[in-house]
Amino acid sequence: MYICGVMTNQKIKPNLHTVLTPQLLDLYEIKDSIVVIIDVFRATSTMATALYNGARKIIPVDSPELCIEMGKQTGGVTAGERDGKIIPGLSYGNSPSEYPRSFIENKVLVITTTNGTKLLHMALKQGAKDIITGSFPNFSAVADYLVQQGAPVILGCSGWKNRFNIEDTLFAGAIIEQIKDHFTIHCDSSFMANQLYHQHKDDLTQYIKTTTHWHRLAAYGLEADMLYCISKDTAPSLPIYKDGALVNGL
Repeated sequence: MYICGVMTNQKIKPNLHTVLTPQLLDLYEIKDSIVVIIDVFRATSTMATALYNGARKIIPVDSPELCIEMGKQTGGVTAGERDGKIIPGLSYGNSPSEYPRSFIENKVLVITTTNGTKLLHMALKQGAKDIITGSFPNFSAVADYLVQQGAPVILGCSGWKNRFNIEDTLFAGAIIEQIKDHFTIHCDSSFMANQLYHQHKDDLTQYIKTTTHWHRLAAYGLEADMLYCISKDTAPSLPIYKDGALVNGL
């Protein structure tokens, strides 16, 4: 490659951007990008866990009605929550602890959640090149995949009902900390996410306990879930979207 008449062997690094809420996704060109769906509390943590424990595939849907219908069609386990509560008509919730290997191995999981599955379907409609899901339980698998692929990346934070939240942004910042040497980053939201993680990485649990989503879910008695959801590499798997479902890419 020549720059200003001088030959260089320096490889051009792909771009990385962070989208802080689903409401901002349409401001980004995602057709050539890998989109990482991030919903730390608790959708993407649950997806990583179910696939790690042997689920055959996960079908993420954006409405309870479709979840029920797909469950009938596939014979799958139906799961979904709105505002932290199991949706009437569905069998299970969005807790990682509900999907041990003894229960979920070789089964199909059909799931709908408040934030994460909605963002995933938004990314699909906007033509994302590839879609994976990310959480602290599958942190290293996500980071390694993004480096290996060498493609532009969109870190998509699901937030809470289209609003910003801290835990998804912290995960984005943790991923950036791990892979930033391999990407070109000219993105203030990525800089902010990385700085937030760097500032609190040594007291992550205590810091996350101050967030609104922690307090919201703690009111339902879900503290153990949330502690699991901020634990790195407890469910090493790579949920990747193929042919209408998330499968384990590892």
